Amino acid sequence: MPSSPARPWHALSPEACLRALESSDQGLSQAEAERRLEREGANRLRQAPGRSQLRILLDQFSNVMLVMLLAVAAVAGLLALRTQQPPKDAIAILVIVGLNALLGFLQESKAQRALLALRDLSQPLVQVQRDGRWQQLSSEQLVPGDRIRLEAGDRVPADARLLYAVNLGVQESALTGEAEAIFKRAELVLEAKTPLLDRRNCLWMGTDISRGRAVAVVIATGMATELGQIAQLLEAAGGEPTPLQERLQGLAAVLVGGALSLVAAVLVLGSLLGQNLLDLLQVSLSMAVAIVPEGLPAVITVTLAIGTQRMVQRSALIRRLPAVETLGSVTVICSDKTGTLTQNRQVVQEIRTGSAQIHVSGQGYEPRGQLQGAGALAAGSLELLLSAGVLCSDADLQEHPDQGWSVLGDPTEGALLVVAAKAGLDAFSLRSSHPRCAEIPFSAEEQWMAVWIQDPGGRLQRPLGAAALGSEELQLSKGAPEVILSLCDRWLDDTGVSSLTEQQRQGWLEQHQHLAAQGLRVLGFSCRPHAGRTAAANDPQVFLGLMAQLDPPRPEVLPAVALCHRAGIRPVMITGDHPLTARAIAEAIGIGTAGSPVLLGAELEALDDRALQDAVQGCDLYARVPPEQKLRIVRALQAKGEVVAMTGDGVNDAPALKQAHIGVAMGITGTDVSKEAADMVLLDDNFATIVNAIEEGRLVYANIRRFIKYILGSNVGELLTIASAPLLGLVGVPLTPLQILWMNLVTDGLPALALALEPGDARLMQRPPGQPRESIFARGLGRYILRVGVVFALIVISLMWLAERHGAPWPTMVFTTLCLAQMGHALSARSEEPLLRVPAFSNPWLLLAVLVTTGLQLMLLYVPALSRFFGTTPLAAKDLATCVGVSLLLLLYLELEKLYSLWRRSTDSDCSS
Repeated sequence: MPSSPARPWHALSPEACLRALESSDQGLSQAEAERRLEREGANRLRQAPGRSQLRILLDQFSNVMLVMLLAVAAVAGLLALRTQQPPKDAIAILVIVGLNALLGFLQESKAQRALLALRDLSQPLVQVQRDGRWQQLSSEQLVPGDRIRLEAGDRVPADARLLYAVNLGVQESALTGEAEAIFKRAELVLEAKTPLLDRRNCLWMGTDISRGRAVAVVIATGMATELGQIAQLLEAAGGEPTPLQERLQGLAAVLVGGALSLVAAVLVLGSLLGQNLLDLLQVSLSMAVAIVPEGLPAVITVTLAIGTQRMVQRSALIRRLPAVETLGSVTVICSDKTGTLTQNRQVVQEIRTGSAQIHVSGQGYEPRGQLQGAGALAAGSLELLLSAGVLCSDADLQEHPDQGWSVLGDPTEGALLVVAAKAGLDAFSLRSSHPRCAEIPFSAEEQWMAVWIQDPGGRLQRPLGAAALGSEELQLSKGAPEVILSLCDRWLDDTGVSSLTEQQRQGWLEQHQHLAAQGLRVLGFSCRPHAGRTAAANDPQVFLGLMAQLDPPRPEVLPAVALCHRAGIRPVMITGDHPLTARAIAEAIGIGTAGSPVLLGAELEALDDRALQDAVQGCDLYARVPPEQKLRIVRALQAKGEVVAMTGDGVNDAPALKQAHIGVAMGITGTDVSKEAADMVLLDDNFATIVNAIEEGRLVYANIRRFIKYILGSNVGELLTIASAPLLGLVGVPLTPLQILWMNLVTDGLPALALALEPGDARLMQRPPGQPRESIFARGLGRYILRVGVVFALIVISLMWLAERHGAPWPTMVFTTLCLAQMGHALSARSEEPLLRVPAFSNPWLLLAVLVTTGLQLMLLYVPALSRFFGTTPLAAKDLATCVGVSLLLLLYLELEKLYSLWRRSTDSDCSS
């Protein structure tokens, strides 16, 4: 079976292509498709591997902090050689720098593998015909000869030859770089030498359907496609540093600069005080190591990876790393209604035709139920209305043995098939006997669509009476009731076709508004006999009636919206539905009230940018809004300083998704184009998932701030302690570079990693969002680090001075006290609440880290080999008890500070009330 893309498929007719591919109008059999898949391989491009392992390893040494440590190691080695001692510190620093680089290498390699694996989670689905039945399959399962169905918003999953196309526009910028849509025609048979970009009867993998619909047969897959032929020229998307990572890089530069300045200051002051230059150099080396948080980059990487994985577990796939932290700053969520706030399981509830008001019983997609008040279908008008719904629909109703009934296609159109089946109409038979000749696809701007069908003998048109005599073709239309009514000058009542008076038109509009006010989505239907395809589409038509569908709110949305309000986030609904329908749903889920303003798309279009910016501040509900207007709403909100998350699923939503701070695409109903433009993909199309992702984003940022205040607060204490030694006239250094590296990478590192696993507290979503451009030290964090660092240093300096005066081994006592005090600091850093109010085992990893780190520190004192290597002295029981007692003073101070803060807040609250 030939499948080479070099074959001139464009020079063959659709029928000839099917024969050459050994396919048919029933598609391939499942067995044949499996054989071809095994032979051809999966329909995917070979993904770029990303950075090489060597490149990732070398990049670890571009960190300014590690470069500084390498310089310290060099100086330490020279000093050791000068004093004819083993370069123990230099070797240890090099080993630990190597381990730190190795940790970063392992984390980045794992993250790169995870990002490559996550691509599989968002594999697009495509409608494929197998064994004569249409079904949804992963695009990777496509093989040459498969018949596929595409519509506006889809990404073409493989190279294909068109078999049938209606008003088909394709955006081929993936191949040409041109933004203009190319219109395609299935019936064309071109010359064999026709250039690739002029083959108007073919589709190419990676291009996007911008309008219309089509059926095509796959001619090439994977690397055999035209896109596969040039895949080696495409650059792999590189990892983008997050704003937080950029701030931390700036922090590293500041810390290194600060360290060099302090080293210079200590050297100058020490020299003026008559200190030995060699001792001053050793102190300076220790200070340079102390000020650098060597383990911080690794902890940041782990925290972001943990946050991303937790979001995936809560059905939110993060496509771009900056979204993780930006989520924590979101102030407005602009959401579609259908499928996101509602269940996207449309079921027709009411039918209005002639003078009849018909209620439809039965829930779900099962074609069982009853049309109450319908009477006999022999009356004709109801049959014509229901038939119009089926013939204007592209959906299919399918039954799965284990999953029950489901709709393949748009749920709104699927509901029309369900209600017809409840009335005894078979959609397959109806479509077979009344094939479609032509169509006008639905347009969000025009808000209606039309099809032309063959009607042999005028069977469907009999209720129209003399108006339809001799008509073998029929135009059927569906859309927004006000639009359909504007196209009609007649209507079908109980007696036949009559003129549609203005009073009757208003009556139908009032029925529409009444149904919409109940939260129902209402569609109007019309027809036009003698509808040759050359007639004007907007010629006067005959109004057939209304069908109202129910799409109930998701049960989890109401508490999610309430949580948004508590968290200082404003939820906004943007829908193309009628304003009364939108308001009813909004009131049910808590977004709006009966008096809330509703801004219509037409009103929005009439506003200039400045007026729109004023309007969006007080409006949470937008109706009859086409997708193109979402971009203006996003820009207006951003102009007012809002951080906007915008949902979307269609090809026209892509500009708004790209413009928003967080573009959120629908993973189930979303088009490939919208997913490509988004920062985050909802795997369950659920509004509550957005709120869950925001909560995870806030938790990630809170945990980052939590361990930064822990690590830097400890480092400031170490720095001041080391700097004080020569100023107090002490001989020697309280901490060697090796000991400082131990504290920064092990004593600080393990608890810091555990703090990244800290669960969110109840107040996480009860406070306003943080400012996106705020400093990492904002909201008092910088003052906390300085304040705690000073207190920490004063406690340890006091111990150091007293221990030296009493002849105790003060360097080891300082080292031990600093390490043990940091364990208390880690426990206190868990929460702003006092420790007694925090569940002790809510983060067992932190307790384990504290116990393991304490045990390791004691080993450095009492295991002879380790004691010799790290330059410690085994402490007597009294000296160890002194270290433990003094280290608890920091924990006591931190807890007293929390109690004072709580007392201040309660006092301020009482005064304000």
